Amino acid sequence: MRIFSILSSPAAVARFAVTAFFAIAFLQSGLDKIFDREGNLGWLKEHFKNSPLADMVPLLLTVLTGIELAAGVFCALGVIFTNFRDPGWSTASIGVLFATVALLSLLLGQRMAKDYAGAAVVAAYFAVALVGLSLF
Repeated sequence: MRIFSILSSPAAVARFAVTAFFAIAFLQSGLDKIFDREGNLGWLKEHFKNSPLADMVPLLLTVLTGIELAAGVFCALGVIFTNFRDPGWSTASIGVLFATVALLSLLLGQRMAKDYAGAAVVAAYFAVALVGLSLF
């Protein structure tokens, strides 16, 4: 039974929890960027207007949307199909890896925009990603 696979050890539960956390976070964020692109684009253009990234905001939004959706989809598929008993590369761990890349991208953007409070929030998510990667 699948539930016994997930509950086989505290590490398996942690791998499942981190994967589910990023499936929720990045599917929501990526889909929001698709369904409210204009709203996100307007906010981001204002946020980055005084940074070196100002002219690249539309392209970077597209790239970030792709990375976030990849993280969310791989994590969601990982929650459904991964056997969390055995650590190693799996659909779930690839999703957490994409999540880590997305978070590094977000951190870079926040730092370049000199939004240090926003960067601190990203750092908390990044800590979860590092814990997740270390568990796989």
